Amino acid sequence: MRIKKIIHRGSGNVFSDIGVVYPQRTLARAQIMSRIAEIIKERGLTQKEASGLLGLPQSKISCLVNGKLSMFSLDLLLVLLNRLDRDVEIIIKPKTKDEKSASTNVLLAA
Repeated sequence: MRIKKIIHRGSGNVFSDIGVVYPQRTLARAQIMSRIAEIIKERGLTQKEASGLLGLPQSKISCLVNGKLSMFSLDLLLVLLNRLDRDVEIIIKPKTKDEKSASTNVLLAA
């Protein structure tokens, strides 16, 4: 017996694919959180050292590096980036005529 496999092409945003209410914002938080975890790793910081630097309990640093999105607001993530000596710029602009709706995107610089 032959089993027919159905393959669905993803949208490029897993949060959209699984039905999250605000998928672009959730993806933005995930990207920022991931970058913060990368910076901690690049600096060779232990969770305890990162805790002192970021002003969070070690348990929250563990949640951060393990991707527990629900624990972190966008506002807190932006504060953490600043504490890691990263400038954050937010650009607000009209959507293009070709776009159906406005979007939220994160551009990460080195």
